[in-house]
Amino acid sequence: MSISTGRDGRDLLNRRTFMGATADALASPLLSDRGLSSSAYAFRHGAFDIRVFSDGHMIVPASMLAIGAPADKLEEVLRRTNAPTPMAWPAANIPLIRVGGDLILVDVGDGRNFQPTEGELLASLRLNGVDPAAITKVVLTHSHPDHLWGISNSAGELNYPNATYHIGGAEWNFWMSSDVATSLPADFRGIVPRTQRTLAAIAGRVIFVKHGDEIVPGMKVFDTPGHTPGQFSLALKGEDGLIITADALTHEVISFEYPEWVNGFDLASDVAVATRRKLLAQVAAERTKLLGFHFSYPGIGYAEAFGSAYRFVAA
Repeated sequence: MSISTGRDGRDLLNRRTFMGATADALASPLLSDRGLSSSAYAFRHGAFDIRVFSDGHMIVPASMLAIGAPADKLEEVLRRTNAPTPMAWPAANIPLIRVGGDLILVDVGDGRNFQPTEGELLASLRLNGVDPAAITKVVLTHSHPDHLWGISNSAGELNYPNATYHIGGAEWNFWMSSDVATSLPADFRGIVPRTQRTLAAIAGRVIFVKHGDEIVPGMKVFDTPGHTPGQFSLALKGEDGLIITADALTHEVISFEYPEWVNGFDLASDVAVATRRKLLAQVAAERTKLLGFHFSYPGIGYAEAFGSAYRFVAA
């Protein structure tokens, strides 16, 4: 697997800017207004009752999402998304799905361990009457901090103590490898110790899954690699289908209209670009509903053909 190297070395600068900004933000108690919502966006899809909770949002240099992109085009994208140039504020949308006797959480947010503008999930669940102990399954689409680090509290106790944890076997093997740090860009290697501790905390409850496996009937694992080696999305039966995209698509303008732009968080940019193109072609042709982790809340909509690429249409 090739690690993304971007263009003109600018990916390294962007990564350093992001990691430095994250460290500064973690040191500041005044960064964000953490007003929690007393409601979550709810809808039904086939047999699934779905509520979308927010874990807050990230603050990242927009250039991290579009390494080497023409500056004028990137500025135009930011204007359209009301982002505070030169930053982007990717949302963190986490679906809670009830089906049969199961209550399934898809990713767990960052637990206030990565960026102080995230980490709202647990409080939002409780505010909406959801006991974390009632969750029966946690699906981990991949192991980046904003999707994984909310598994346990500061004492190392599981926040979802009665759940089984479903993760791709390739993803687990990659992050738990003794030499994983050498496979990462230098400025991302600092996330490895906490990531490995977090995964180790669920070792006795983990269920490894692969492409085509069902979490429950009608909820199927759908490989979407490139962002990380073992990242997957979820395909849910019902109507024309629903795909919970994880980070195969990360921005409601960039990922759709400029799928060839290099995302600095993708570990294998060539694979990630190919995954985006294939996924977009499929969902646009089939009119499949999408739920994107990083799209503007609640992150639900469709892809439709637009010129030589696509555009996102919010549902």
